[in-house]
Amino acid sequence: MMITLLQLLVIAAPIFQVITASDADPLQDFCVADLAKDLTLNGYPCKRATNTTTEDFIFSGLRNSANTSGPSRADAVFGFVDTYPGLNSLGLSIARLDFAPGGLIPPHTHPRGSEIIYVAEGSLYAGFVTTQNQLFAKVISKGDVMIFPRGLIHWQLNVGNTTAMAIVTLDSQSPGFQAIASSMFGSDILDEVLVKTFFIDENAVRQLKATFT
Repeated sequence: MMITLLQLLVIAAPIFQVITASDADPLQDFCVADLAKDLTLNGYPCKRATNTTTEDFIFSGLRNSANTSGPSRADAVFGFVDTYPGLNSLGLSIARLDFAPGGLIPPHTHPRGSEIIYVAEGSLYAGFVTTQNQLFAKVISKGDVMIFPRGLIHWQLNVGNTTAMAIVTLDSQSPGFQAIASSMFGSDILDEVLVKTFFIDENAVRQLKATFT
């Protein structure tokens, strides 16, 4: 029996959906981001190969520690594609986390990337919570590595008496960073939504909003 073109497309559609569900394989050796052009669906347009230099593949931002003088006493230096153009189309990024004693990288998500953390100095209480509210958390110390799956809420808290530092890598050139508290209280969400979500009164909502504005 002859299969019509329409029938073939219907049969093949699920296969095509699977194939296109992840990032496409590179079609060239590299695609250094041309940051002067607009970001597209799959990243930045490529610089001309003749304009590409060795420096495009080197990132020196992790030499210096992040500023830990803020309220959370911890911060990060990010090597995402917008600061490290050689990452474009490679599905990779990197960051350095620095912590003063008691410093916290607060609960947050990376909507477009999973994360691996390597503790270079100190001890961190690190963990994540699943969509079923299952907690996976432990104190990790120098030399330890931990995974945070894509999109799940996670954090790192310095539980030692000294400073701490960690290096993280993510499987996206632009994984995104969304802090839970600042997203909820630093935006213009109606007070009533926050009152009913967190079971607090309007005065507490206003005080929290003031912290993030």
